[in-house]
Amino acid sequence: MAASNRSFGLFFFSLFFVVIIPTLHAHIAEFDDYWRQLEAEAKEHFNKAYNPNPEEVTQHFNHHVARTLMGFNSTRRSLRGKRRTGPCQATNPIDQCWRCDPNWYRNRKRLADCALGFGRGTIGGKNGRYYIVTDPSDNDMVNPKPGTLRHAVIQKRPLWIIFARTMIIKLNQELIMTSDKTIDARGANVHVAYGAGITIQFARNIIIHGLHIHDIVQGSGGMIRDSVDHYGFRTKSDGDGVSLFGATNVWLDHLSMYNCYDGLIDAIQGSTAITISNCHFTNHNEVMLFGASDSYSEDQKMQITVAFTHFGKGLVQRMPRCRWGFIHVVNNDYTHWLMYAIGGSSRPTIISQGNRFVAPPNAAAKEVTKRDYAPPEVWKNWSWRSEGDLMVNGAFFTQSGNPRASRRFAGNFMMSAKPGQMVSLLTRYSGSLDCVRGRPC
Repeated sequence: MAASNRSFGLFFFSLFFVVIIPTLHAHIAEFDDYWRQLEAEAKEHFNKAYNPNPEEVTQHFNHHVARTLMGFNSTRRSLRGKRRTGPCQATNPIDQCWRCDPNWYRNRKRLADCALGFGRGTIGGKNGRYYIVTDPSDNDMVNPKPGTLRHAVIQKRPLWIIFARTMIIKLNQELIMTSDKTIDARGANVHVAYGAGITIQFARNIIIHGLHIHDIVQGSGGMIRDSVDHYGFRTKSDGDGVSLFGATNVWLDHLSMYNCYDGLIDAIQGSTAITISNCHFTNHNEVMLFGASDSYSEDQKMQITVAFTHFGKGLVQRMPRCRWGFIHVVNNDYTHWLMYAIGGSSRPTIISQGNRFVAPPNAAAKEVTKRDYAPPEVWKNWSWRSEGDLMVNGAFFTQSGNPRASRRFAGNFMMSAKPGQMVSLLTRYSGSLDCVRGRPC
């Protein structure tokens, strides 16, 4: 009987080991020398990208917002009710960096100088050639056809990827990106939809701009090429719209996203130096997850900015849900949630500045914040601060930690974070833009 129990125990342990390894390595069934090298490089870049003084980043961001809004004080009344018609109005500092240039098509790479927040300095494929996606198909996972998006993202050199025309790209399996890439959908109506999502694993310096990403499903797994000189077996993908795993220096901007099988955007397992800006999210349950495990304490160095984003109709929770790390949630418009807006566990630092929170009619869901897996005597020491947020329809933010902490992140007296009353202006052009060649975008 004892021998039988030991055999069962060994079998159970072996089964557990087989199951857990792909989970830890995010669907890499065989963790070979190629992936070990990428992981080692990713850890090195993770430590380099971490900023030990995050207040410098938040102050820099708030300073640029304040400077931009100074130019709109006299024109705000004329902007009311306008969205994508009339003269070009770049209403936040990221957009002001590039949007109103009528020659944006020729000057596409100017976008690479425009990131703010923790993803500042992300230049994507600025130093590479243009790659034009001409074929929306995704039929061969091991030998992708030239002209397809999958063929573009596996190249090992910097590339600025654009699209020849409007297209719907149904990915048969997760799209695994290599470093130093920009996916720039301006000038075409490009949907990544009805198939698998985008994976940024052990990669760095990536910009994704202007895509519609929706109706994403799990990939079944199989042999998938992840670079021009390597392919391997992948297990089933989670069904995230965009999945970051050990990724650094990533900027996701002007994305329209909804209805993915798992999260819209997940950033986990040693990902940092990330900015998510100008996005529009709708019709989804678990919107964003930052840090996947309460046990992975290395994510203390995770630093993410979420800015100028509209959290719209049909959203339920996780906007974001954070474990560990430092999250700057600034000048976003939360017009819908069903459970809560911002949640977390494992003592993340969350600095909420100048957001508008419109609570749902449900009296039990008025609270913006949700702490998981910790009693009040524990989470009372977590730094969750609200500064300049506009609370509407009974919304309230339960703060914790040092009441004076947020002052370090606001900027100087003249350039503090702009209040939630300004959000409708700052987020006016969230989501994918309708850019036409020869006109300001």
